[in-house]
Amino acid sequence: MDEHHVDILVIGAGMAGASAAAALAQAESGRRIALIEAEDTPGYHSTGRSAAIWILNYGPPDVRVLTRLSRGFFDTPPPGFADHPLTHRRGVLFLAPPEQAQALATLLFAGDAVREIALAEVARLVPALRPGHAIGAAIEDDAFDIDVAALHQGFLRAFRRAGGQLALHARAGAMERSQGLWRVATEGGERFLAPIVVNAAGAWGDEVARAAGVAPLGLVPKRRTGAIIDPAPFAVADWPLVQDVVQSWYVRPEARTRLMVTPADATPTHPHDVQPDEIDIAIGIDRMQQALAIEVRRIERSWAGLRSFTRDGSLAFGWDRDAEGFFWCIGQGGYGIQTAPAAGALIAAMVLGRDAGDAGEIIAGIDPGRFAPPGSAPREV
Repeated sequence: MDEHHVDILVIGAGMAGASAAAALAQAESGRRIALIEAEDTPGYHSTGRSAAIWILNYGPPDVRVLTRLSRGFFDTPPPGFADHPLTHRRGVLFLAPPEQAQALATLLFAGDAVREIALAEVARLVPALRPGHAIGAAIEDDAFDIDVAALHQGFLRAFRRAGGQLALHARAGAMERSQGLWRVATEGGERFLAPIVVNAAGAWGDEVARAAGVAPLGLVPKRRTGAIIDPAPFAVADWPLVQDVVQSWYVRPEARTRLMVTPADATPTHPHDVQPDEIDIAIGIDRMQQALAIEVRRIERSWAGLRSFTRDGSLAFGWDRDAEGFFWCIGQGGYGIQTAPAAGALIAAMVLGRDAGDAGEIIAGIDPGRFAPPGSAPREV
């Protein structure tokens, strides 16, 4: 069995692990960082199946802070990070049928950078809108598509340039701590020894914890389904993302001439190579067609991904209270892409004991110790 002695071992090479590993590797030269991934391809399960868009008014308060702090990175990535821009401007349109009138009022009152838009203007932006479907609408103009593959590969490239070690087909198996080191055996026959383990395993976060003898947090993976359709004769390239106010469905232009349709499902499941369910696809199409007069001749492609949530829906970043050297980085739900730049930097600051800057305001609220049994004391780190 090959042994690798490193300073920090990050488990999971999806967006969370890749961004954290890159930030850790760049933070201090000479620090040995390893990133291990169970699959043959980084980001296979969730990152690679995400249709990401940067939306400030999305997610709980802690997520919104990291979304806001990631904005500058997306606008101006570091030199050499990507070969082309990471973003494409696209607004987010919220439609309110009669039963969502109060939800629309709440959005307009509480949302940041959201404005009311006349239905005549909605019909101009989205000619497929069915007359009479909506009684009102709002739009968030300052939103944009994210090139998920370019962002993910940029972090992995930055990690390797900084001297990081990436191991694929290296699912973490038996894990134990002794003499101040975590000893992590992989199913590929390698063993990694590190004083610090960062658990960025996404939907498998609790499974990694169990393998390490650490109490799980109660992470809940949830299935999200998408399908691609041809919306002809409508030209959709410049459409905003269109959804109802309560986010029970949405459509987004894909590859300029197609639409991605989703019922915005969040079906609790278990960590696995999740596949789409035909009923979810049908629900998504039906909900869209109640609002948009688009004939669906066939489903060109469909897929499903996992979005994993903590019990209260917020992030879980921080040291485990009982397991020395075990750092949690889970619970990104459907927000992991749009928060990745700031989240990676925050993880690196927390692991290395450095100033987290403006992101520091959320640290207490995302402490995984909030899920510990009442009366348990936090560990000194």
